[in-house]
Amino acid sequence: MTSTTWRRAAFAALALTGLASVSPAALVAGAADASGALVTTEWLERNLGAPNLRVIEVSVDPGVYEKGHVPGAVNFSWHADLNDHVRRDVVSQADFETLLSRAGVTPETTIVLYGDNNNWFAAWGAWVFDLYGVEDVKLLDGGRKKWEAEGRILDNRTPVYEATGFKVTDPDPSLRARLADVLEVAEGRAEDKLVDIRSNDEFTGKIFAPPGAAELAVRAGHVPGAANVPWVKAVNEDGTFKSAEALRELYAEAGIDGSKPIITYCRIGERSSHTWFALTKILGYDARNYDGSWTEYGNSVGVPISNPSGTIWASK
Repeated sequence: MTSTTWRRAAFAALALTGLASVSPAALVAGAADASGALVTTEWLERNLGAPNLRVIEVSVDPGVYEKGHVPGAVNFSWHADLNDHVRRDVVSQADFETLLSRAGVTPETTIVLYGDNNNWFAAWGAWVFDLYGVEDVKLLDGGRKKWEAEGRILDNRTPVYEATGFKVTDPDPSLRARLADVLEVAEGRAEDKLVDIRSNDEFTGKIFAPPGAAELAVRAGHVPGAANVPWVKAVNEDGTFKSAEALRELYAEAGIDGSKPIITYCRIGERSSHTWFALTKILGYDARNYDGSWTEYGNSVGVPISNPSGTIWASK
């Protein structure tokens, strides 16, 4: 389905939802009306089909996109598209340019990301877009969870857009923390604030990984000096982010007030991307995401850990 055909189909679908009074021209004009880093489900539905809008789903569960997605959305697989296939790293610059070009992205495009699993992997996507200097990228507040809960339209057709030659910048190292950066903080040689966004049971070492997830580290616990602010405390029941005021208070209670640089981490970097988004895009704090997270740190030889529960690998 071409982009022109898609826009017509999107408007027809919107008419069935009670938005028949909105003209295609109004949808196109409305695409520039979103402000800030978040868009609501209402805003997105009103603007489906706008030519300078590209909706991108970043999910992790196999088949979820194919089952049904926001109409007109293209699929960026977290596993296959946003990660390097050979080394543990984010997608390469060249492959990312190819991915965006295939999706028809131009410098004038407003990009809206959303996904499953509470938008964790969509937030990872937003972080990767930021790494490569892509501007005008927003997150659908509440992700698939809210879109589906509200009964909004889903489509199982895969759209095809005219390819472009989109170029990105070199990755920005100031947005990414490495093991050496975290170790400097753990050993008191840097003043960054560490935010561990995992559950309290993971943080204290009671468990090695979230229930149902593969165990990927030989040690349990957390980086010494880290504050534990589970990601779930930053969202409302419907999956949307809490207000900026509520978020500022939440992190301030843990000693995170934006006065010092911040490093977020979790287990594999996706939940910490969600908190990175809240800290940087909503609160405007200086934060880096440590995508190596506990999978790297907890397996590294010679680094200090804090393990209040005293668990030992293979002897839990």
